[in-house]
Amino acid sequence: MTATPPDLPSADDEDAPRSPRGIQSVEVGGQLLKVLARTGRRMALKDLAGAAGMTAAKAHPYLVSFGKLGLIEQDAVSAHYGLGPLAMQLGLISLQQVDPVRLAIAELPALAQRIGYTVSASVWGDNGPTIIRVEEGPTAVYVAMRHGTTASVRHTATGKVFAAFGPRERAAAALAAEGFAGALDEPAFAAELETVRTHQVAQVTDQLLPGISALATPVFDGFGQLVLCLAVIGPSATLQAGPRSPAAQQLRDAAGHLSRRLGAPAAAA
Repeated sequence: MTATPPDLPSADDEDAPRSPRGIQSVEVGGQLLKVLARTGRRMALKDLAGAAGMTAAKAHPYLVSFGKLGLIEQDAVSAHYGLGPLAMQLGLISLQQVDPVRLAIAELPALAQRIGYTVSASVWGDNGPTIIRVEEGPTAVYVAMRHGTTASVRHTATGKVFAAFGPRERAAAALAAEGFAGALDEPAFAAELETVRTHQVAQVTDQLLPGISALATPVFDGFGQLVLCLAVIGPSATLQAGPRSPAAQQLRDAAGHLSRRLGAPAAAA
């Protein structure tokens, strides 16, 4: 009788679900790298091991091997461990390879179905916030919103996100072009933008178009910079536009997911 090789499925397992095999020790040691990436600072051996769910004695051999590879380095003075040059190189290369626009466009169809309304993605273009993709949801909304449309910085949720998180000078110039020079210094508008920063969501209700409401939230890159904006638009009668509404939370969740894929710091994502 010939035994079945351990790396190959037997005939009885042909219909069984298969999952990729991994190396457990690599996964265990990888927890140390995750802790350093999550905390963003150098850590003592005891603290690092504890945060990774292991003893210092167990963690040390992993750190030695990671150090030889350049994934981790130990400070000569404090003896604390931090990410090494190879980890930094991998991070920079990853940022160069990731296209935030492509990632956002791929997320929109599912997001529109989850939220139940039309969603869009926008970037800052030559003339201000520019819609690059619109995905219709189950609930119809009759608004002339299409690819290439420039959004108002003063009167749209998308524009307010760019005003709140983007460079001040850029927002001021766009507002002046709309006829709202000095708007950033108006107490009411400044307070509104501060609320947007606090909740990471902008909202408008019947502001630009009667009967239409919208929500928008920022997406950040690996340097914590605003790269694009996700928005949802729908009838004011049914779309709850508050910062704690279900639609706002779903929008923030989607933006946070994209931000993390782009390497954004945990605080930003």
